[in-house]
Amino acid sequence: MLKSIRFRPWRHARSRLWMVLLVWIICLLYVLFQGGKTSIMLFGMVSLLSLYLVIGKFSGAGRARGERQLTSGNAHAELLHADDQVKVRLDLQIPGVLPLPYVVIREVLKRHNGESWSFEESLIPNMRGNGTLVFQTPPLERGKYQFSDTECISEDIFGLIEHKGKFKANGTFRVLPRTIFIPYWQLYDRNSRLSGPQTALMKSRRETTQINGVRDYVYGDRLSRIHWNATAKTGQWKSKEFEHESVPKTMIILDSRALGYKNTEQYELAVSTAASLLEYGSRERMGMGLCTLSEKTTCFQPTDSSNERHKMLHHLVDLDSKGTGNLLLSVKESVRFFPQGAFFVLISPQENAEVLETLRFAGTRGMTACHIQITSRSVSSQNSEWISMLRARGIKGYAVSNLQELPSVLGGGNA
Repeated sequence: MLKSIRFRPWRHARSRLWMVLLVWIICLLYVLFQGGKTSIMLFGMVSLLSLYLVIGKFSGAGRARGERQLTSGNAHAELLHADDQVKVRLDLQIPGVLPLPYVVIREVLKRHNGESWSFEESLIPNMRGNGTLVFQTPPLERGKYQFSDTECISEDIFGLIEHKGKFKANGTFRVLPRTIFIPYWQLYDRNSRLSGPQTALMKSRRETTQINGVRDYVYGDRLSRIHWNATAKTGQWKSKEFEHESVPKTMIILDSRALGYKNTEQYELAVSTAASLLEYGSRERMGMGLCTLSEKTTCFQPTDSSNERHKMLHHLVDLDSKGTGNLLLSVKESVRFFPQGAFFVLISPQENAEVLETLRFAGTRGMTACHIQITSRSVSSQNSEWISMLRARGIKGYAVSNLQELPSVLGGGNA
């Protein structure tokens, strides 16, 4: 059905082209057999019209070229987050000597999971065949996006024949997962009574007296913290940056198996939770790693490097919940990436014996287990039987039903 609709305009254009050619042949025969001024004038007008249509066929929209620029509201399109919109600017150039009354531009934006959006707009090019088309996409979800070939459609000034052409303009960008600011995570509090038994041995995240660099001044910095030499050289307020005492490394395990997620929104919440925790670790300069259990298990070892953290976030861009298999077996296969004594943070909607065995296995490997349960309904951690059972066994747990409640659930108040 799609093919018939797609090729129908071309067949229609061919039939009209043959019709024009047939009229020209008839006029030619009329001149040869009838003669006279009337036949010559008619043949001349038809010849000029035919020449115009032929020139328009081999130039114009069929040879269109264009360049695409992508920007967002406050940043370049490469740094997009979920719910952002992309502003698309397409600079079109149509070579040829004949003017065009209008040009219809059709754009198709495809997502990595197969979803697509179509955009169609018309513009009037100038005498040189140049034109600019600007439009904006709807709010986009997490994923990898790419524009397919741009289709350019135009007609002659008489509306007899439709001309079509396609060209490729670079238009690939990535949309990072939706995140939320987490001011504080109670998991790292050595005085928290909900933390595991090993948490009491953890050092607090206090600053040392060792200078680790210079940063921009932040309102509220003490006078003793100002770096006067850097301030005098740059002409802007600068503050000293001190090293922090070390804390145990953290491994975030994202359950990306299809089993357990009731809908797409629930899985997107799991991905956004993992991305928010990674941003929290980057901001606090904590060594965090990521392990995703999907069709293919992918692990990133804990690090405080910003480059490695960016790789983790970009890994989450086009991750789908298509994984299968046993959770415990997948974790055992990747246990070599988990440092001993690290925090083991499992993000999963499951609440069964398989999850419990996985958390116990992490404990036997010297890690402090924690479960962030992704629920489809609003369930507080105090009223959840599963979370209460985990805490009775010395395992920390949280229940999260939407991203906005994540900061308060983790113990840091509202975002």
